[in-house]
Amino acid sequence: MNSFIKDQIGLFQERNQNRGRLLVSCPDQPGIVSTISKFLYSHNANIIESSQYSTNPEGGTFFIRIEFECRGLKEKAKDMELQFSGIAEEFSMEWNLTHVYKVKKAAIFVSKELHCLLELLWEWQSGDLMADIALVISNHEEARDVVESLDIPFYYIPANKDIREQVEEQQLQLLKEYDIDLIVLARYMQILTPKFVAANPNKIINIHHSFLPAFIGARPYERAYGRGVKLIGATSHYVTNNLDEGPIIEQDISRVDHRDDVDRLKKIGRSIERSVLARAVRWHLEDRIIVHENKTIVF
Repeated sequence: MNSFIKDQIGLFQERNQNRGRLLVSCPDQPGIVSTISKFLYSHNANIIESSQYSTNPEGGTFFIRIEFECRGLKEKAKDMELQFSGIAEEFSMEWNLTHVYKVKKAAIFVSKELHCLLELLWEWQSGDLMADIALVISNHEEARDVVESLDIPFYYIPANKDIREQVEEQQLQLLKEYDIDLIVLARYMQILTPKFVAANPNKIINIHHSFLPAFIGARPYERAYGRGVKLIGATSHYVTNNLDEGPIIEQDISRVDHRDDVDRLKKIGRSIERSVLARAVRWHLEDRIIVHENKTIVF
């Protein structure tokens, strides 16, 4: 990581040393917001942002994300978590309290197509994607120069279906060594094994075109062009063992028409993929996503 990025991260950590985020999901009932607010007030925390949603106020599931400022958060954190665990038990909550100054470490996986990787690196350099991009792993060499020019470690690990398990052993070891919090598949054209996915639940974000399920498999743009599609787009989602069917985080589309040939469709598709993946990654880094069954609540 170059010195400019280090300085940006250092400044972010200094500004947010007392900033926390609390994400909660639980059966809906009266008193949840009041109880959480009183808890934060008891620790002299000031709520900066609060968003909530209920699937149904009568027997549904309640979700809330609160961002707060609390002087001395680092010193108070353990005590706050211990006290909140009692509240969580009372309301049957699933919850997560994060500290904003703890910048998440990300690993990017990429193959030959670099447009999504380049978008992430640009957002990272500009300070709009606050993460520690700890390493990039690829089954091709195309990305090496751009990655290493930013002082990010690059690991070339050839991969195919015949050696998939051995390859993933190397990858999992690297993820452990670098203490990775998030894995981004920036057009990494390999299927992950159930073992790899199970080791990283709701920590792997993927991007792909939105022709599915109409055009599964190879050459989707050519087949979409042959059908005269009028909308193309991209989908970013968490990876599960059901291929390309994990909880969707973000999607977008663009209109096309008979004037757009296959090359033009691919260019439009790549542009959408870049922005959709970047938004999904940013929302994960900002703790804006709660996974519920096979859906996401994005605040």
